[in-house]
Amino acid sequence: MTYVISEPCVDLKDKACIEECPVDCIYEGKRSLYIHPDECVDCGACEPVCPVEAIYYEDDVPEQWSEYYKANVEFFDGIGSPGGAAQTGPIDKDHPVIAALPLRVHGD
Repeated sequence: MTYVISEPCVDLKDKACIEECPVDCIYEGKRSLYIHPDECVDCGACEPVCPVEAIYYEDDVPEQWSEYYKANVEFFDGIGSPGGAAQTGPIDKDHPVIAALPLRVHGD
């Protein structure tokens, strides 16, 4: 089991969750953040600090965002498990589900 970052994070990337993650498993893509499913230890520290409530436990992701579990897993195809986001830095890609979304300005 793992935590999943869903649509409210797209084009926001607040990063409060990154600061709280004790295992550095939250990676930055072009338009969204992603939780590495093999590096996440299911501590839940990221969930309460997300200002837009974009983070859910895998079994609790709302139905309208169910594809975000797959997006968080598949984002790491070809990347593998780098062992920490800090050493990797931002990754210049997004999962196709996120890349296909229209650009959004939060607060509108």
